[in-house]
Amino acid sequence: MIRTARRRRVVALAAAVAAVIALAGCADSGTAPALPGSADTSAYDAIIAGSPVADPSAITPGSWADKVKQRGTLNVGGTDAGPLFSLKDPSTGKVTGFDAGLSQMLAHYITGKPTANTQLTITTVDTRETLIQNGTVDAVFATYTITPERAAKVAFAGPYYESGDAIMVKVDNTSIGSVADLNGKTVATQANSTAVLALQKAAPGAKTLLFQEDAQCVAAVQQGRADAYVLDQGILISDASTNPAVKVVGEPFTHEPYGVGLPLGDPAAKLFVNDWLRKIYADGSWAKLWTATIGTVVKGAPPTPPAIGSVPGS
Repeated sequence: MIRTARRRRVVALAAAVAAVIALAGCADSGTAPALPGSADTSAYDAIIAGSPVADPSAITPGSWADKVKQRGTLNVGGTDAGPLFSLKDPSTGKVTGFDAGLSQMLAHYITGKPTANTQLTITTVDTRETLIQNGTVDAVFATYTITPERAAKVAFAGPYYESGDAIMVKVDNTSIGSVADLNGKTVATQANSTAVLALQKAAPGAKTLLFQEDAQCVAAVQQGRADAYVLDQGILISDASTNPAVKVVGEPFTHEPYGVGLPLGDPAAKLFVNDWLRKIYADGSWAKLWTATIGTVVKGAPPTPPAIGSVPGS
């Protein structure tokens, strides 16, 4: 069952590659759905407001959730520059997307307030664990792949989504279509991401360029300093959905389960967030949010959410 669900997710993401290319070349853009970050977010807001609210008895006095409720705000680590997952509208300052929406749903679940009561702190692959460990953020929603190494530093609820490492190239590139084609090429990726080791294993003949930020990797491909960029397909697709100069090619060659980063020494917090995830899976809120965000590029029905605790480290 897990393998079948995983295959469905991978197929759905692979279908997005064609969708992104179609979007980039579509002459009649008026029929394309609005992506997260657009001015009108009323439908998106309704999904957040209609998601579950915790029973008061589920929030134990003095607990992680109770501290959030008393504060009235969930302090979240993430990004504001990721189309489909977490993107800030410069005209309104509002952040929307799949990861952003999940964090807003969790805040709504805890506080019971209809609006998105989150405070965003920008994180990178180098700062996520530290910000959780020092209490700067309550949770991290940042396409955060669960690994045993990271799970030794922070706790992970979930997984709540699965992606896989894939390849981005310039739109006119015809020499790279699979991971095997990366041997002998210069490939950009983010330092300290899981893609670094995955690339070394899958294409040991590639020359790796390491950058701190997603945008730097995309720029390296556009400027010809790198032949390709390897990272989670979900992130690459979100980049390509707003950048007609690049495209995503081939199939994912790893499995990347995304989790919610939480304090390691607070098992009750992990249990609480996992229980919330089960609720939004069951009542359809997760699927509605997927449709309003990732589903604006990936066509078809929402995938089956991954089973909670289905990967090592979760």
